[in-house]
Amino acid sequence: MTDEVWFAALPDGEAGLAAAHVLRPWATRLISHDSGRPWLLGCWPDGHVTVGGAGVGRLAVIGRCPVTAGELSARLSRIRDLADTERAVAGLAGSFHVAASIGGRVRVRGSASAVRRIFHARVVGATVAASRADRLASAIGASPDERFLALQLLSSPPPYPLADRCVWRGVEGLRPEDSLLIEPDGRARAQRWWTPPEPALSLAEGAYGVRGALAAAVETCTADGGTVSSDLSGGMDSTSLCFLAARGTARLVTLRWQGLDPGNDDAIWAGRATAELPGIEHVVPEFSRSPLWFSGLTDLRMTTEEPGAWVRDGARFRALAELMKSRGSRLHMFGGGGDELFTAFAPHLHDYVRSDPLAAFARIRRQRAFQQWPLWPVLRGLADRRTFAQWLAAWADHLTQPPPARAHRAPSVAWGTELRLPPWATPDAVHAVQGLLREAAGAVEPLAPQRGQHAALSHVQGGGRGARQMDQVTSGMGLEYAAPYLDDGVIEAALSVRVAERSAPGRYKPVLATAMRGIVPDTVLARTTKGEFGADFYAGLHRNRTALVELFEDSRLARAGLIDAGAVRASLLGFHPRPDALRSLDPTLGCELWLRSRPDRRAVMSAALTGGAP
Repeated sequence: MTDEVWFAALPDGEAGLAAAHVLRPWATRLISHDSGRPWLLGCWPDGHVTVGGAGVGRLAVIGRCPVTAGELSARLSRIRDLADTERAVAGLAGSFHVAASIGGRVRVRGSASAVRRIFHARVVGATVAASRADRLASAIGASPDERFLALQLLSSPPPYPLADRCVWRGVEGLRPEDSLLIEPDGRARAQRWWTPPEPALSLAEGAYGVRGALAAAVETCTADGGTVSSDLSGGMDSTSLCFLAARGTARLVTLRWQGLDPGNDDAIWAGRATAELPGIEHVVPEFSRSPLWFSGLTDLRMTTEEPGAWVRDGARFRALAELMKSRGSRLHMFGGGGDELFTAFAPHLHDYVRSDPLAAFARIRRQRAFQQWPLWPVLRGLADRRTFAQWLAAWADHLTQPPPARAHRAPSVAWGTELRLPPWATPDAVHAVQGLLREAAGAVEPLAPQRGQHAALSHVQGGGRGARQMDQVTSGMGLEYAAPYLDDGVIEAALSVRVAERSAPGRYKPVLATAMRGIVPDTVLARTTKGEFGADFYAGLHRNRTALVELFEDSRLARAGLIDAGAVRASLLGFHPRPDALRSLDPTLGCELWLRSRPDRRAVMSAALTGGAP
């Protein structure tokens, strides 16, 4: 048995029996179709899977959802076939996968936020869906695809549509908005199950829906009683979760890490929040006992299915799990998704100028004066008429160009951020990523017709993938990691608000602040700042520089032909006036440590980069 939580969904036929035989050695749990053949197998804790049955049908909710088996059975009895599956689970709160087996056919899907994902592969001739790509990769003997490892070197996690691609050869990632239908003979096809809401509600209307959805999401975390924990950084996102959780049936423990940066006022705002939460245990470890960024990397084993940029916090995740488990916590909440949902990203200005020019230019004028944006880059961006596909193709040409100097930088109102590859990426790595971008540009539509809503959805799904990896890390240590803002009910409510109203001059996250009024004290909701962590970055780099340099003495990425290890070491030993100068270090570290954590530590081949067979 492994510490990993996973499941696979099998077709209801002879093909499924053969696939089950391959996967069974890794599994400790098994749930059957009505036919008696294996349907769901894997490893999961008690209470993680709830199954209802009616007639010859089975319906499973897998993850965090307080629905009972009886309630699922009643819901299932009201539908006739797989096409009605979403009607059977409509209105359920939480974060979960859905799997159905009706009349010999199977349907499975994850969540719209990408916190829960589905992957699929052909296992001895049958399509098998699974919640973890690496489990399928083990079953079919797959190795990482170097093209997609190169993609992971970008300065931030790859955005849509590249983020949907799987790093393992022979394993396909399903788009979050799609479900997978599997026939008894093992054939399968994708079918859309979710469409983003139209952003048509006013701030007041939308805030009402956000309030109810977020309260329901937090209640799914506290409903089982016992002890739960949460970050209480001082920011509005985690603070709101704590005040909602304090109203539940579970005992609450909060956690705040101390920071070094003198510009970080998190402690002041966290103190105001804790003063309004009497009777709650608040944990604030001494700074001298808190792991610095980049600590413990030589001992870090990455248990995630793909590389991740979270590795600089690896030691802190271990410490978090130990601290909260020692106080009895079974689940830890964090505010991931709050920034993505309640911030109007710059691309919305491109839409705003076209829908309400006078209001848009008034807002741009105020923001230019406050943030000192240069005029001509802003105007050029607003005049840009490229489609999403055209923007992707142009991005491919700019992969290695340095970004504009900060003094001349205006916010991009394009479809997304044109991420860069680091200076230590090899020409082969650059060529691979350019090829993937141009391939994607050949036939792709944006997540939404408007740039602002597309950017919001892309950021939400990026946040969901990050939350998914963090949960894989801490769940392996026995502590579930939950991001209630990224529950589907919350993102539906938040993304229904008009994009331009998600920001307002002089107000910080106005939709969330309005939604939480009366639950979170006004003195706490009044915050308009965000914490700074530059000093923490420098302290961690200074303390762990030698270990970081040594990691690249025998680099797996260099063996694969993806990076110049000497260039990485030179950058680590150089002078960095701003943390931005090493922005690409985190994803490169994530890739390097992920490769070192694979059971087979042999160097990966680079045939895919040079045109070899996949």
